[in-house]
Amino acid sequence: MNFKIRAATKEDCKEIHRMIMELAIYEKMLDQVTISHEDLERDGFGQNPFFECLVAEVPEEHKSKEGRTAVGYALYAWAYSTWNGRSIDLEDLYVMQEFRGKGIGKGLLRKVAEEGKKKQCQRMQFTVLDWNKSAREFYAAKGAVDLTESEGRHVISFHGQNLDNLANEAAKD
Repeated sequence: MNFKIRAATKEDCKEIHRMIMELAIYEKMLDQVTISHEDLERDGFGQNPFFECLVAEVPEEHKSKEGRTAVGYALYAWAYSTWNGRSIDLEDLYVMQEFRGKGIGKGLLRKVAEEGKKKQCQRMQFTVLDWNKSAREFYAAKGAVDLTESEGRHVISFHGQNLDNLANEAAKD
């Protein structure tokens, strides 16, 4: 299938937000999405962007059933590993259901890796839900290693009130 991958712009934020919502529905976590397209605009396209994003587009003649040409995205941020140096944290890689299996996800993943290599990154990391076997197999086929299996690493998170509580404890010190 003919598609192109390009850097997202501020004008893409409504479409990116739409796809974030689709991904949240697929992952059965819609209730956890709290951001808006305005948050994406501010956080990705302001003076000090927190993330970068790529958008996959198809030509008009291949648009989705709903008339969409933006059919996938990859959202990532730069990180640093004390063991490996420069890194990429891939937050989301998503392709609309009707466009899966056409090379778009592979293209997005390759382009994120290419962007990382331009900045001399040594690794790219991300999380995949345990039940999402097709995604785990997709990444493994490309050479990704599951660190939970190989090293026993677990993803740990503070968010919401728990993050607030932790920050408030620091303010008391």
